Amino acid sequence: MTIASRDFRELRLDGVSRGFGALNALKDVTLTIQRGEFITLLGPSGCGKSTALNCVAGLLPLTGGSIWLDDRRLDQLRPEDRGFGMVFQNYALFPHMNVRKNVGFGLAMRNESKADIDRKVEDALNVVRLSAQGGKLPGQLSGGQQQRVAIARAIVIEPPLVLMDEPLSNLDAKLRLEMRAEIRRIHQYLGSATIYVTHDQDEALSLADRIVVLRDGTIRQVGTPAELYSRPAHADVAEFMGYRNIIRTEANPGSNGWVNVGIGGAEIAGTPLEGVQRGRAIAAIRPEDLSPVGNGPIVARVETAEYRGRDFYGTARTEDGTELYFRSEQNAAVGEVLHLGADPARVLVYADTAASRPAELAPNGIAA
Repeated sequence: MTIASRDFRELRLDGVSRGFGALNALKDVTLTIQRGEFITLLGPSGCGKSTALNCVAGLLPLTGGSIWLDDRRLDQLRPEDRGFGMVFQNYALFPHMNVRKNVGFGLAMRNESKADIDRKVEDALNVVRLSAQGGKLPGQLSGGQQQRVAIARAIVIEPPLVLMDEPLSNLDAKLRLEMRAEIRRIHQYLGSATIYVTHDQDEALSLADRIVVLRDGTIRQVGTPAELYSRPAHADVAEFMGYRNIIRTEANPGSNGWVNVGIGGAEIAGTPLEGVQRGRAIAAIRPEDLSPVGNGPIVARVETAEYRGRDFYGTARTEDGTELYFRSEQNAAVGEVLHLGADPARVLVYADTAASRPAELAPNGIAA
């Protein structure tokens, strides 16, 4: 029997704030999540993503704003009265209970009948493909299996919303990839909404319908994975989305709608964002978009290079000391001089303002 999530239209965060003394961990966060959406909260440590999740769960009270499920206000309810499923980073399984009892714990706390508990537990175990492991203790399971038990426990209560706080961080690389696919499959099967906290941009890109990028307790951008990958709205968002070449520079108007920016003693064309046309700017380029070309304007000497199965990725330094991350289809030897270039559509140029500037932009203009 299919586990059916309770019906709802949307979850709304209206001006949500959370302070810890003088520290404002969340500042006026407003977000609407539709039923069926998979939302990831993405950002570095301390940006407020776990705080936001805990506020939705009811584990932290708000210091401002409100949270609504359709027309029902939630932030005034106890966590157990909100009916959400929660998957923690450390699984939080009871070591003395077998899998079935762990999964059915929430139902037992609701005083549901044994017949209903048994039926719903079997449904949930079938969804996470663990029906044969129901009699085992958590300690007898692999890390991936324990994570599936935690997911089954979260979904067995038929929640309108599943909350996941970096659930894959304790797994090895292979298991993380496998569990990503499983989490997405389970989400699509249930038809409920999922809010997923991560600091891993690859996880966010592969799982989300929309990504919410947070910095210093505020939302910097909300968009689809394709939007966040190709057109980050601000330089700090670009830096977190994998644009490792983050360079302070000067912009001047170019031809065909481009702007010209100086990098490593050379001038290249880029795509203006935030309305920048002239003056102090920040150029952002992904390593995979900066490569050796015959007439590449940026001259740099290779300092490191590593083989990654199909291409070589490395660092090179220009005459003026600018360090650049690049990709090459051919082996690049340490000490070799390369002529690097990039498609102007892949060189994003932002205004150099305090709001847009990456937090760790070093004095030499390269993101630390």
